[in-house]
Amino acid sequence: MKSYIYPAIFIRDNEEGLYRVLFPDLDLTTDGELIEEAYIYAKEMLKAYFTYINKYDLDFNLPTDYEVVKRSCDKEDIVLLIDADVKTKDE
Repeated sequence: MKSYIYPAIFIRDNEEGLYRVLFPDLDLTTDGELIEEAYIYAKEMLKAYFTYINKYDLDFNLPTDYEVVKRSCDKEDIVLLIDADVKTKDE
């Protein structure tokens, strides 16, 4: 099993009543009505992404340091580290 940990930016969209989630290193997005829901969707998306990456042995971007991502965001945005444990081809 291999673990991946990436920073994700949670942005409140007041017009639509959602939390938008962006993985800036992977160009992946998702959303949820509650921050907890958005977190679960982000975690599932990260796992699905790396399951695919491992299956087809594709290249991917390494994660940017949390502090670098945090400094690049608006102060209202929330930055969280999201982890995913994925089986490798050999497992």
